[in-house]
Amino acid sequence: MEKDELTYHVPVLLKESVDGMNIQPDGTYVDVTFGGAGHSREILSRLGEGGRLLGFDQDEDAERNIVDDPHFIFVRSNFRYLQNFLRYHDIEQVDAILADLGVSSHHFDDSERGFSFRFDGALDMRMNKRAGITAADIVNTYEEGRLANLFYLYGELKNSRKLASVIVKARSGQYIRTIGEFLEIIKPLFGREREKKELAKVFQALRIEVNQEMEALKEMLLAATEALKPGGRLVVITYHSLEDRMVKNIMKTGNVEGKTESDFFGNLQTPFRLVNNKVIVPDEAEIERNPRSRSAKLRIAEKK
Repeated sequence: MEKDELTYHVPVLLKESVDGMNIQPDGTYVDVTFGGAGHSREILSRLGEGGRLLGFDQDEDAERNIVDDPHFIFVRSNFRYLQNFLRYHDIEQVDAILADLGVSSHHFDDSERGFSFRFDGALDMRMNKRAGITAADIVNTYEEGRLANLFYLYGELKNSRKLASVIVKARSGQYIRTIGEFLEIIKPLFGREREKKELAKVFQALRIEVNQEMEALKEMLLAATEALKPGGRLVVITYHSLEDRMVKNIMKTGNVEGKTESDFFGNLQTPFRLVNNKVIVPDEAEIERNPRSRSAKLRIAEKK
């Protein structure tokens, strides 16, 4: 099982993030990104008899990693429904919430899921295979302006308009079903030296749109703010500038837009106190062991 778990996903900033949760043996905790159970196992190892951990994951593949522990509850759902499931389990408030927003290595390495341009396969990219639109639906049906916007916003691609135009032109003659077909259309737009980085941005943009990641993150962060007890910790690892901005904003201002509100005396109104003013990043040794941790940023805040 441990070997499978490690191949599924190597947990990033494991000690730093779980230490940041300030775990008490009898506390109630939530790992909203259960995945390969790396963070969850570490949390469980620190719990006593009265402790509880809920692990959220919408992907059925994550169910293989469920931990056999009486203190653990697995929730097969998107973390945007955090509040609903806490109510379902009669939990009013929790002591800490952890979110590792990285995509599991398992998803990139499974050719059938369509997350990576390294393999051919269906252009899918759904985290929850039971619902929602696929990446193929997006590239075949979105109008040109909408495609350009998502590549610019979620992929930070400078040639997003050209990319959208080429896709729209190509799909008029064929329905783009596979990664191979899609790459044949878009690869000529990128120079050899930057091809991998640029393709990664294209696939990232599609994945974010397919899974409504930004909308789900916003809903989860607002729900987490409500769900935490005073003194409870919000611990989030991000990998993308848009995610990181939302997390930074909620921790500093209490909303994802970053709008500051002051009380009558001009004091900033925010539900959180920052635990680490300086963002925590992996050290060189961790990056060497796990290159996918390179862009990780850890932020921790405490509910007032």
